[in-house]
Amino acid sequence: MATAITDIGTLLTCDPSLGEGPGGVLRDAAVVIDGGRVAWVGSTAAVPAADDAYSARGRALLPGFVDSHAHLVFAGDRTAEFQARMSGRRYSAGGIRTTVAATREATDEALEANVARFVGEALRQGTTTIETKSGYGLTVPDEARALRIAARHTPEVTYLGAHVVAPEYADDPDGYVELVTGPMLDACAPHARWVDAFCERGAFDADQARAVLTAGAARGLVPRVHANQLGPGPGVRLAVELGAASADHCTHLSGADVDALAGGDTVATLLPGVEFSTRSPYPDARRLLDAGVTVALASDCNPGSSFTSSMPFCVALAVREMGMTPDEAVVAATRGGALALRRPDVGRIAPGSRADLVLLDAPSHVHLAYRPGVPLVAAVWRGGVVVHPAGE
Repeated sequence: MATAITDIGTLLTCDPSLGEGPGGVLRDAAVVIDGGRVAWVGSTAAVPAADDAYSARGRALLPGFVDSHAHLVFAGDRTAEFQARMSGRRYSAGGIRTTVAATREATDEALEANVARFVGEALRQGTTTIETKSGYGLTVPDEARALRIAARHTPEVTYLGAHVVAPEYADDPDGYVELVTGPMLDACAPHARWVDAFCERGAFDADQARAVLTAGAARGLVPRVHANQLGPGPGVRLAVELGAASADHCTHLSGADVDALAGGDTVATLLPGVEFSTRSPYPDARRLLDAGVTVALASDCNPGSSFTSSMPFCVALAVREMGMTPDEAVVAATRGGALALRRPDVGRIAPGSRADLVLLDAPSHVHLAYRPGVPLVAAVWRGGVVVHPAGE
């Protein structure tokens, strides 16, 4: 059955060919969805006949958020680490090993329940597409089970055996890289779409990360890179060199890094929840946008450095702290994330796109930054079906 959503106060299509500005904004608009897809977009006055109708009553409609970077398969709690950090201790990547120990000890059922809880939590806040990674197991069986569990909740699954060096290989990091590119990759590749590496001090250098990413690519996995989070480094340029879908974090960028991103197809995925949770400098999104770089926003939901699943919160941070306009931030959290996942079917509201929609209890998407922390999501459609509020 075709459904017409009418009387939309502000429609953010994220398709510039359909409306004003980079967000393709339409006002007093309507959308027709049919068979799980968007069939028509235009003004309420011109909406074609449909089997059913839903009045937005002047509220805003936008694409479902596309969260292209999260770490949801884990166990344990790092509240003490957060409290210490808020008391002045500087963040480093060492806390990952705390989560590794807890995750290894957890049952499959406990890990599954955690992933389901976080995916549901994100959905209620408007996230209709979410990526998640392994990386808290760091043994062959633990990494493989993390990916099997993740794949039951999203098709966007990333093999991150190269998160940090496993504790058993602390004195033999090159031996661990051999494991990640050999037996671990063999066990994990069938369950993943992406391969990632944390190219950072305290994790993997450029040569080690390149070995992991090229081995994954040879098995059909598409690279993405944790890059330039803790300081300047080679991660961003490695991502561009290898044609990675995204370079994620991008907190510390040189002019050469920005030029490399501007000259390639790699998306710069910014994760403002990390800077909020670690009291680190925020990335300069304005610098990237002005250089013509494609920017995405994602939550980086994880137990250590960004324990939030809220894309609206990340939008508000990007506007307040990273030099983005409200339109740019919402486009980055939808269309930008879709580009980072190479998903032309999501992140926009245009004929042929998947009908993943978010209705706000507000007249405009600008309210996501204007009213931070307020639960503005009134309804969510995924594949043309209302999935929030439950039962509608």
